[in-house]
Amino acid sequence: MNKFVVLAAALWPALSPAAVLNVEYQFTPFVGDVAQPEVESVPGKARVFLNNVPVAEQEIGKRSLPVLFSQREVAPAVWVPVQSLGGAVRKGKNTIRIEFEPSDPKLAYQARLQWASVTDQVTRQSSGNTTSATNQADQGLETKKSQGKIVLEKQFVADFAADRPWHHYPPVTALTDDDRQKLVGLVTERAAAFKPNFDKLYKLLDGRPELQLGEIRKAKCLDKAHAAGVRITAPAAADIEFATTGSAAVVVSRKNEPLYPLDPNSFTRIKGDNLRLCAGMTLSIAYPAQLVVAKSPAGSWEIAF
Repeated sequence: MNKFVVLAAALWPALSPAAVLNVEYQFTPFVGDVAQPEVESVPGKARVFLNNVPVAEQEIGKRSLPVLFSQREVAPAVWVPVQSLGGAVRKGKNTIRIEFEPSDPKLAYQARLQWASVTDQVTRQSSGNTTSATNQADQGLETKKSQGKIVLEKQFVADFAADRPWHHYPPVTALTDDDRQKLVGLVTERAAAFKPNFDKLYKLLDGRPELQLGEIRKAKCLDKAHAAGVRITAPAAADIEFATTGSAAVVVSRKNEPLYPLDPNSFTRIKGDNLRLCAGMTLSIAYPAQLVVAKSPAGSWEIAF
């Protein structure tokens, strides 16, 4: 009996199901025949939404794209590794939506959405003298013919995502004048945090895993950016827009431009490539094109991601 238990324990890692670490989506609008070696991408603009929150926007140009492997996979024009979306991803069920508007609304084209889960185990397959290995599973694709705007949507489960408190806040269905006033104040206060000694800004960025705040403080790249003339300006209250999403998340944006526009010319005055990169990365995370906020059950507004 003891021998059996030891043997079962030794086999358990090999027999246990693979854990999903990420889900990847690829989107391509194209013209041409996937039976051929290449197709041609369709120019236009693609917008990516996760759980009704806009998370990415990308211009697609006209270029040749290879068609790969026996499955006739089209090289992606837009690639979305879900894990990179951070706090936007909910533990459990999520919905991704891609909206595409071609530059030529009269052009007939095809739109393809491909997806796959990335796991912690490698699967190997042999065919004749050829062996292939992959850590992807649950692969699939959907291709639709279209003319004009197209919307493709897919649900997925993200048990790998962090469970965050705001994920469980009640949905915000409407904003009061007081809500809007508080959110304008939040936007303005965040812009004002970019000033020496930057303690308020460091506090706002605390907990962001993609930033090493200790190294940023040591390098003093924010000090160098400020000394070089980099400034953060809050928009006027009349230019701020708000959008509910059917959940606790509310999107705060600015009409026709980023919420906190960064002047690239001011960064050129920062001496040193490493300092310039440090400042650019830190400020792009601190001052994104939009803010996603959530209202706690106690009534206070906080940055969701």
